[in-house]
Amino acid sequence: MKLILTLLTVLMAQAGWADTLVPVRTIRAKQIITAEDLAYKSVDIAGAFSDPDDLIGQEARVSLYAGRPIRPGDVGPPAIVDRNDLVMLNFRRGGLLISTEGRSLGRGSEGDIIRAMNLASRTTISGRISADGSIEVR
Repeated sequence: MKLILTLLTVLMAQAGWADTLVPVRTIRAKQIITAEDLAYKSVDIAGAFSDPDDLIGQEARVSLYAGRPIRPGDVGPPAIVDRNDLVMLNFRRGGLLISTEGRSLGRGSEGDIIRAMNLASRTTISGRISADGSIEVR
């Protein structure tokens, strides 16, 4: 029994605490995270952020509560297209480019695939959001 207690004591002494980033206030979904929103907490949570550069400028995907660690699935790049935004729909094939106006039916950031409605034909399509906020239709 003494051997088990000694082993546990040694193992616990070797497990150091790491600094993990936590919000200092509640951050609602869709808000951009700033440096003033973050603080360090001495806990070791697997998968939690410890570098503020990874979080500053990111958008909260879910509500982040004060004192709780932030996990990678909780944040992402800021959305550049919101639901009901007017967007350009672009179809490219070889040298051909067809562009028309559409309305986004979802919200997303660059590289996300969302649905949109072609305003001329009222057809719903899916496409990938480009850096300029237009949607590339496949």
